[in-house]
Amino acid sequence: MNTVKTVFLLTLLAGIFMFIGGLLGGKTGLIIAFILSILMNFFSYFFSDKIALTMYRAKPVSEQEAPELYAIVRKLCERANLPMPKLYIIPQAAPNAFATGRNPNHAAVAVTQGAIELLTREELMGVLGHELGHIKHRDILISTITATIASAIMMIADMIRWAAIFGGLSGDDEDHPIVLLIVALIAPFAAVLIQLAISRAREYEADKAGAVYSGNPLYLASALEKLENYARTMPFKGNPATENLFIVNPFSAKGIMNLLSTHPPIEERIRRLREMAAAGV
Repeated sequence: MNTVKTVFLLTLLAGIFMFIGGLLGGKTGLIIAFILSILMNFFSYFFSDKIALTMYRAKPVSEQEAPELYAIVRKLCERANLPMPKLYIIPQAAPNAFATGRNPNHAAVAVTQGAIELLTREELMGVLGHELGHIKHRDILISTITATIASAIMMIADMIRWAAIFGGLSGDDEDHPIVLLIVALIAPFAAVLIQLAISRAREYEADKAGAVYSGNPLYLASALEKLENYARTMPFKGNPATENLFIVNPFSAKGIMNLLSTHPPIEERIRRLREMAAAGV
């Protein structure tokens, strides 16, 4: 099923690029966009994990540099029957984490410096167990490609806005600046809808996995509560189009944008975890 989703996302990316290319540059733009979409699909499949890690300046760490982190992840991997992923630390104070890669044999887990410093060992176990759940369920390629697509759409929207200002690029009458501007306004919502279609359900499943691997659902429940509080008060540097990668939305959308968040409500996630604990799961 995840393979079908991956093919769908890559095809969607090609279609979006070709549509925008034709809008901006006519037939020539369509051809250029087709070539770019092929290159983008190739890099999305094989290098989207490296793109995500580079975007957040994640640094690989050795066992000598982070023995406690390695000990926790190794123990969780044994419980999850997973190979040891590569470990990275993101140099940001706000606590958060994400997993990326093509499959369990080519996976990486990145945690912020803030998560290591601000979470207890048990809370960190819950968070890392959640990320290993994504690896176990093979969510990581889909989520990273989705983030790449969303970022590309945001970039395209910026290009269209500039094209609208200068009256279009193809020289055709159909490329009216108003049309370009409308597309530029709709494009970011398309990015969010793509993320919504992929992200929400998989977060609940990863929460269950994190609860089981860590040995206590309350570890992750406590971590989620703490992460959400920090997300609302501590700034996080990054691209909002990649929010679906993280265990909680680091950009803490407020008001009506919460309805378009790629993550389920934290309160609901915590409630489910507490129910698991009460049931002795």
